[in-house]
Amino acid sequence: NRMHESMKLFDSICNNKWFTDTSIILFLNKKDLFEEKIRRSPLTICYPEYTGSNTYEEAAAYIQVQFEELNRRRDTKEIYTHFTCATDTRNVQFVFDAVTDVIIK
Repeated sequence: NRMHESMKLFDSICNNKWFTDTSIILFLNKKDLFEEKIRRSPLTICYPEYTGSNTYEEAAAYIQVQFEELNRRRDTKEIYTHFTCATDTRNVQFVFDAVTDVIIK
């Protein structure tokens, strides 16, 4: 599925030798659609090992961990994860401000 494809792509970028000491900002977009879908379809369809509830909060946290655990350089590379909804201007502004803070560090 597309989530697994996204994780494979993230793994190849995150662990690429050219980005060894580079922090990464991970945007998990379309949180509104994910919130709707998780109510109708259990996460175990894509992740049979998932044992949490079918709430947005638990499922989103699980997905976040799945991506962050792909980072093989946790001691030198930070991943800043943001759940986004591109059509929510307040959310986009909040994420933009957070990203600006990371870049300025």
